[in-house]
Amino acid sequence: MTSRSNSYLMENLEEIIRLELKTDPDAVRKQALWCGLKPGLRVLDVGCGTGKITSILHEMIQPDGSILGLDYSEERIRYAKQHYAQESSIDFQIHNLRDPLDSMGLFDLIWVRFFLEYYRVESPDIVRNLTTCLKPGGHLCLLDLDHNCLNHYELPTKMEKILFELMNRLEKEYNFDPFSGRKLYAYLYDLGYQDIQLDLRAHHLIYGKIRDEDLFNWIKKVEVASMKTEELFEDYPGGHDAFFADFTKFFLDPRRFTYTPLILCKGMKPLFP
Repeated sequence: MTSRSNSYLMENLEEIIRLELKTDPDAVRKQALWCGLKPGLRVLDVGCGTGKITSILHEMIQPDGSILGLDYSEERIRYAKQHYAQESSIDFQIHNLRDPLDSMGLFDLIWVRFFLEYYRVESPDIVRNLTTCLKPGGHLCLLDLDHNCLNHYELPTKMEKILFELMNRLEKEYNFDPFSGRKLYAYLYDLGYQDIQLDLRAHHLIYGKIRDEDLFNWIKKVEVASMKTEELFEDYPGGHDAFFADFTKFFLDPRRFTYTPLILCKGMKPLFP
């Protein structure tokens, strides 16, 4: 089976729009407060995307704080610089997070939100690399989803079956990890982090009439993922287009219930090796 693990699963022409619309500033602030974000820190935002979250974190570390956002995408870094880099204390750079970060200096806090799920195989090595640029006594904060895209009621059996098959294919071929959240604690434990703390919250909690931004986010996710695995739909009545139409109809139904657990994990790098 051919691996496409070097490509970002959600890459598409509307990814900047999706990332901008789906970000809830209030939720980000609450999560950042739990992580210990405060004024004066030097922060690294891993997989910063469009820079919207980076800018929220930047506001929270003022006065005297600074933040660096890293992403591999030239297009998204260009967007971030144009829209969010108005002050010298916020910067964005292109960087493949699989590579070492030796030239970045040391940070008081490293923020990794919805990033490791796209690097199922490399996640332990990425966390290890991040540890090298964290100050002793600094905090590494990992936030990711668990059972991602798989919790829906009442999904027809034929749709649920193919959805699980689709996510299994994305794991094997696109390096996506629907179960990234449950692994975060082990990453920090194995590296000897101290005072490890966890929290469990609902990220997606959708019932009743769906918000436009949630509908766009979910439909775009299913559209992109299903187009990458079209052969799975050969036995689905009506094929891929019928599945996509059925899933859209399901999400528009106010009786539908969807949720995704968010796991927050933070630990302190030991003061002494």
